[in-house]
Amino acid sequence: MFAPLPEIDVLFVNWRDLSHPEGGGSERYVHRIAEGLAAAGLRVTMFCAAHDRAPADEVVNGVRIMRRGGRLTVYARALAFVRRSRPRLVVDVQNGVPFASTLVTRSPVAVALFHVHREQWPIVFGRIGGRIGWWLESVVAPWVYRRTRYVTLSEATRTELVDLGIDASRITVVPVGIEPLPAVTTQRSATPELIALGRLVPHKRVEHALEVLARLGDRWPDMRLTVVGDGWWEERLRAEAERLGVADRVLFAGFVDERTKHELLASAWVHLCPSVKEGWGLVVNEAGGHQVPTVGYTAAGGLQQSIVDGVTGVLVDDLDQMTDAVAHLIEDEDARRSLGRAAARHTASLDWPASVASFAAFLARSVRESSAGAPPGSRPEDLVRALDRIAAGVGAGEVAAPGHPGDRDTAGPTDGGGVLAWARPVPPLAARTADR
Repeated sequence: MFAPLPEIDVLFVNWRDLSHPEGGGSERYVHRIAEGLAAAGLRVTMFCAAHDRAPADEVVNGVRIMRRGGRLTVYARALAFVRRSRPRLVVDVQNGVPFASTLVTRSPVAVALFHVHREQWPIVFGRIGGRIGWWLESVVAPWVYRRTRYVTLSEATRTELVDLGIDASRITVVPVGIEPLPAVTTQRSATPELIALGRLVPHKRVEHALEVLARLGDRWPDMRLTVVGDGWWEERLRAEAERLGVADRVLFAGFVDERTKHELLASAWVHLCPSVKEGWGLVVNEAGGHQVPTVGYTAAGGLQQSIVDGVTGVLVDDLDQMTDAVAHLIEDEDARRSLGRAAARHTASLDWPASVASFAAFLARSVRESSAGAPPGSRPEDLVRALDRIAAGVGAGEVAAPGHPGDRDTAGPTDGGGVLAWARPVPPLAARTADR
């Protein structure tokens, strides 16, 4: 006989949580949203895969976390839990493979999808496995969630979802927030220093950062690269550094705690984000908080919002352009500092309370639409009212742009022209919540 389950207002099903060895920016987003809803009084549970770094059950910042199953079996375990626990609202976090909670519950279901994995499937799973994965993501998932509302992080991902046949009116954009940055004691490096952060997996393409270092070695023989993160691709990256002749100028820092990560960021001159695809790219804004501009790929999608091209960093189309952009920022200190100051201001404009409020408004609309036509006694009016209160009562606080101990310039008004004369025109910043 199963013990009675506590009532759940909002259940997040996600294949991994922030404590998972492969957890990253998308898991941080889910946790911060879940914690914000819990802090406002909702009963929030997260169901995700088990791993050896955390217990099967615990409560983290008001969110009950249940870890069951593995990388693949978590999907069946999650569906069984949804059916048994009967949560009032389910948020399916789709990282490529859908949970398909709509098949086992009559409760409202919303989908959180951070980026489309079209390019990543063949890189990670090969030609055949990639085709199966892309079929699940591009054909099965849109059908399963055909009456469901979606939330994503950027307009670029919204456009990709529309290309999959999902009506734009069902897609809401709720960008990320950024935690207050810890105080650091590290000064900016006296010699050129690049940094790349993220899981060491093929689709993060850290090889491109190694290649940039190798190409610029003749001009700046004292330039170094710090690679922060761990993963199963690390040995291949170390071998590539040896092949390129830069192993003595690359520090593989591995997995580090938050304080160490920010100390390393504070030392850097330029952050490289050569990833194939990013839903947003939290590391871009973490670097920006330390006045470190980012160079990344336009095709990565979400970087088109985390980087304001030509103002807070540079978006490029290929490795040659990435190398040229890094070289320009290394040799032009004024341009680098100007982008860094703007990056700090952009980071300061992103806060979690505003993201939680927008996410709550999205959930309230999802519940209203899902329960339309239901008998009056079965409508979750009290849940909608609670979500409406969160949406109305949690505002975006004013956050001062953090300075850098090695840069005495203070963040003032937005810089005028001349930041990067060769950069593309800068599109207007998207609204925090775009719900058309």
